[in-house]
Amino acid sequence: MNLIILSDTHIKQGQSLISRLPEELISIIRSSDLIIHAGDFETLACYKELETLGKLAAVHGDTDSLELIKFLPERKVIKIEEINVGVIHNGQLTSENTDGLRYLAKEMGVDVLIFGHFHHPIAHKSEVLLLSPGSATVPGIAEPSAMWLEIKNKTITGKIIRCKDNFCTYFEFEKR
Repeated sequence: MNLIILSDTHIKQGQSLISRLPEELISIIRSSDLIIHAGDFETLACYKELETLGKLAAVHGDTDSLELIKFLPERKVIKIEEINVGVIHNGQLTSENTDGLRYLAKEMGVDVLIFGHFHHPIAHKSEVLLLSPGSATVPGIAEPSAMWLEIKNKTITGKIIRCKDNFCTYFEFEKR
């Protein structure tokens, strides 16, 4: 199964998410089996626009509208080929310590924990895989980014997708 992971798109009312994403990334999103968004859409319109590109699983973030906070859960667990994937927005991460996220992953019973909030990509391997896709639209100090994962035969292969203009580059990782 191919997944595309996004977070922190921060699309304001009246703006279009699709118009702010590179064509190559839109193509990757459309070809994925599942889109995962780790919160901070900001508006229900942004959620609905992303939903037009494929099957969507999402949680709410801390800047989402009240409408989205009522509509989306704070946490979500998705089972994919015997791999439990957890999704949250604001993980318990400090700059050099992933203990809070690892404990949260164990509490949620997941093998992979996807989180947002930080606007730059993070891929940390330990007994659980901790992933933050960054932001494809509001990256802060990093380049715009997203993540692509393939889960096949209990193996997770992934790429951090760095986006600039309509061009994307990749950094690959794997966990067995």
